[in-house]
Amino acid sequence: MDIFRRLFSNKPEPKNTGAAAAQKEQPPASTPASAAPPTPPSENKGAKTTVELEGRPAYASTGTLADGVTRPLPQDALIDLKGNEHIAFGQVTDVGMVRSNNQDSAYSFFSTSRSVLERPDFGLFIVADGMGGHHDGEKASAIAARSVFGTLTSKVYVPMLAGDERYNDVPITEAMTEAILKANGEIVQKVPDGGTTLTALMIIGDMAYMAHVGDSRLYLIHRDKLEQLTRDHSLVQRLLELDQITADEALDHPQKNVLYRALGQNEQIEVDTLMRRLPPRSRVLLCSDGLWNQVDERQIWEVVSQYPNPQDACSELVRRANASGGLDNVTVILLQLPG
Repeated sequence: MDIFRRLFSNKPEPKNTGAAAAQKEQPPASTPASAAPPTPPSENKGAKTTVELEGRPAYASTGTLADGVTRPLPQDALIDLKGNEHIAFGQVTDVGMVRSNNQDSAYSFFSTSRSVLERPDFGLFIVADGMGGHHDGEKASAIAARSVFGTLTSKVYVPMLAGDERYNDVPITEAMTEAILKANGEIVQKVPDGGTTLTALMIIGDMAYMAHVGDSRLYLIHRDKLEQLTRDHSLVQRLLELDQITADEALDHPQKNVLYRALGQNEQIEVDTLMRRLPPRSRVLLCSDGLWNQVDERQIWEVVSQYPNPQDACSELVRRANASGGLDNVTVILLQLPG
């Protein structure tokens, strides 16, 4: 743990939250002499570990927005919300080529209507990547996704559908944070040896609201640009921000599976939130690290750009992840905005 004392002066020594709670199945990787000894062969190889860090590190220059900041768009770059076009989406989850079970969970829900009541389109999309033993990870991710989905549909979607404007009394990002905190409490109580990442996207009209914990990711793809909107809560990302390692070194870093933030690891947890207006014809991608660890961002952009059908694009991304080794479970949700 000396590395944390050097990197985070005036910070407490990282706390070991327990072997089972910190484990996420990974294939064995070579370990340099300076790193800890390799884990003995078992069902849970290359454990993904969580550690505690005080404070919230500054965002890296990845295009991530500060909480609650909306990037304005010119009027000619707004989605026509009164037409008959609406969001199309695809979803694929796969166990991969190495694992014996799938610890990822995914939820996709979208509602559209056209009537005199003029209710906006609504969507809620969630990816959670579980960790902690053979079954604890899949339980933790399932509980997290189900709980967040249930809380947000009851507190936002159902009142909105009924015309009850009180759903606006609490900012959407605050409601999403409360939903994740509730899910975290359920995991701590029901799966004490489990944990999970969680990335959630809510769409209301052309506004996107995001909440995020862990190292699953959310990308915005528009024209010739792929932009990562979330920030990995991992040791490697922190080392990159501090210029302690290079991007090439991060790819095979012996502690690449260390997270300092995940659901189920502590009773209190900090949630990243942001909001953004989505441009017409843009695409939004949610994925677990089983995708972005196996398929680079250039290939992700190519697939999303080449496949007009979101479901076909999801299937091709998962196929490429498995063709690259399929070392982890992989989950992809892709949204296509109208325009």
